[in-house]
Amino acid sequence: MIAAHFAYHSSGRSPGALLLGRPASAADGRPPVWGDLSAGGSHPERRSREVGAVATGLRSDPRLASAPSTGRRPGVVAASVGISVPERVVANAEIEARFGVAPDWIVRRTGIRTRHIAGPEERLDAHAAAAARMALQRAEVAPQDVDLVIVATTTPDELMPAAAPLVAHALGATRAGAFDVGSACTGFLSALAVGAGQIEAGRARAAVIVGADLVSRLIDPDDRGTAAVFADGAGAVVLEATAGRGRIGPVVLGADGAGARHIRVPRDDYKIRMLGHDTFREAVATLSESTLQAVSAAGLGLADIDLFVYHQANGRILAAVGERLGIGTERVLDCIGEYGNTVAATLPLALSYGEREGVLAPGDRVLLGAFGAGFTWGATVIEWGRP
Repeated sequence: MIAAHFAYHSSGRSPGALLLGRPASAADGRPPVWGDLSAGGSHPERRSREVGAVATGLRSDPRLASAPSTGRRPGVVAASVGISVPERVVANAEIEARFGVAPDWIVRRTGIRTRHIAGPEERLDAHAAAAARMALQRAEVAPQDVDLVIVATTTPDELMPAAAPLVAHALGATRAGAFDVGSACTGFLSALAVGAGQIEAGRARAAVIVGADLVSRLIDPDDRGTAAVFADGAGAVVLEATAGRGRIGPVVLGADGAGARHIRVPRDDYKIRMLGHDTFREAVATLSESTLQAVSAAGLGLADIDLFVYHQANGRILAAVGERLGIGTERVLDCIGEYGNTVAATLPLALSYGEREGVLAPGDRVLLGAFGAGFTWGATVIEWGRP
């Protein structure tokens, strides 16, 4: 039996937001992790966006032997993370010397100190597969047990085939379906929403979600506004079904094509063009608003979140969002200094960084948020790791 409900609201010219997920009660006495589906707050200077809701129910996958026959669908957990970055590290000094700017010019404007840059012989699918392989090994999930491989990327090695089937083949995931998601900086979060939804619907038991981009190949070497910012890398998270309470909350997704001109890669030269100042302002406002929406949809407050992990676009954006929401800097993860902006890879790279630095532990409540070209954006709350 399938029960479904869909609601979408939009007023005037204001873009709407789509909310994917379902409420679930907590069994440990803590506030419900995924509570009432409702819109979060908004800021007066930002045009209002209302949140639609999708809440579906589906019987659990019969392959889940431990699942009681209660008619409930499976929950989803993010079991592990893996990463892969090019060996070559480029420090600011090399770029600053090329443009003839002051030694601290880049770090003051972006927070970036170094970035990983791929060589001409390196392939995106190889880094994506390496990150996925690490995540599977850490989760102790065999490639043959993977049902779905999704790669979020803007920079596949070829227009066809997509990166995902190549990654699945490299992993030995012979049973898996595979496809790419092209949602720029929001790509990983969008792929996470799709993968989690497939598991909750009982159509998959294990999925590998990859964010991977070699953005250096889109950089205009004469544009200091982008040459100093973008970089290369890949990260992957393993999602798996659980018979217990799910640990991935409703995912708020939004888009506003009126902002398309702000970040573009035209076909005539395949170089990234960005209106940095305007994009900065939109990113801060939208990340703040979608954070409130996702936290509210999860039935929580900002004080219930242990760590805020945002798309690593600019250190000043991270600081501005934290200030606007009243979040202490110690709760906003900032790893852009080491990696730069790797587009779809920033969220899994940040999760890995959090584990490495000891600020992310199993059971932590994590707000994931992203904003990028389109404009597109999204946010969700997860409980990290297995129960």
